[in-house]
Amino acid sequence: MKDRVAFIYSEEQLNYKFSSHHPFNQFRLKLTVDLLTRIQGLDAEHIIPPRMATEEELALIHDPSYIDAVKKAGHGQLPKEIAENYGLGTEDTPVFPNMHEASSLLVGGTLTAVDQVMTGKALHALNLGGGLHHGFRGKASGFCIYNDSSVAIKYLQEKYNARVLYVDTDAHHGDGVQWSFYDDPNVCTLSIHETGRYLFPGTGNLNERGQGLGYGYSFNIPVDAFTEDESWLQAYTQALKEVAEFFKPDVILTQNGADSHYYDPLTHLSATMKIYREIPKLAHEIAHKYCGGKWIAVGGGGYDIWRVVPRAWAHIWLEMSENSNCYGSLPADWIAYWQKDSPVVLPKEWDDPENLYTPIPRKAEITEKNLITLEKALYPIRNQQKN
Repeated sequence: MKDRVAFIYSEEQLNYKFSSHHPFNQFRLKLTVDLLTRIQGLDAEHIIPPRMATEEELALIHDPSYIDAVKKAGHGQLPKEIAENYGLGTEDTPVFPNMHEASSLLVGGTLTAVDQVMTGKALHALNLGGGLHHGFRGKASGFCIYNDSSVAIKYLQEKYNARVLYVDTDAHHGDGVQWSFYDDPNVCTLSIHETGRYLFPGTGNLNERGQGLGYGYSFNIPVDAFTEDESWLQAYTQALKEVAEFFKPDVILTQNGADSHYYDPLTHLSATMKIYREIPKLAHEIAHKYCGGKWIAVGGGGYDIWRVVPRAWAHIWLEMSENSNCYGSLPADWIAYWQKDSPVVLPKEWDDPENLYTPIPRKAEITEKNLITLEKALYPIRNQQKN
């Protein structure tokens, strides 16, 4: 399998940077690549540099006036009051120099992954620089300027005539992608996320099932705050298996936000590294069962860039490349090299300790609540099967 996988990366992807204090920090890409390199899990021959998305490709999803606004903002030519109408210059999405170019490279990275897979050069492809799932047609949102996944799905449809299953395991609802294809029966979106009662963007409710011809092709499983591994994995496993069997996609595109972990500073879930072992395993299985192996994966959220993201994202690549070299201790040289820069003590093991946090008193209640949510989310599929 090692010769049929592609890892999309260049250090230019780190240019997507709002500020030194902003929680969205692409330095996590470099930490992940270095971790994989030190365990000899990533060879130079598998690394493919991303290309820049063209304006025509961006316009598959984004309004040309918005693209123009992003270009002007990145060169200091967009007045503040106009910028705010486009979601630019906000606390979440500040303006930074050359933001159009940096954002276009992230989109182009996902399109590079698409072409690698759909032309048969690779069976699986990973662009950790992508996964910016909150971007809208004419507005930036939630740290996301352009929505690479939405552009990639439209590109998959127009260039390859593919039916796409989009699976989003970020703790934040994949709203931008969902709304882009809400009325499209050839794109199925599945998002498993923390309930919007407490977390941005506040959407992803059970009743968001699509509209028009797309009704019944949007699936949302909002899990309760403080959800732990077993309950989260039950929702993910059952939902992905049943949705894939229902939709039978040509290709699977997974968004792999790493912010459901207990350590993440922006969310309220209580998952550990256990879920990040299992997420890519099942995605891999589904890709081979329904898509002839065609699997494109992108990054996403993840704001504990030192203790969580490198380990979580390394699991995706190691699963894609069928490399099980991710048990026991992390490489001592990786820890020694980066500990001087890290504001927290780096973990020494691939897995988290069993006593990562104190027991949660509402565990049974949360688990039962999530199970009811799962049953309601999948009811339309099961009801259809009965009839």
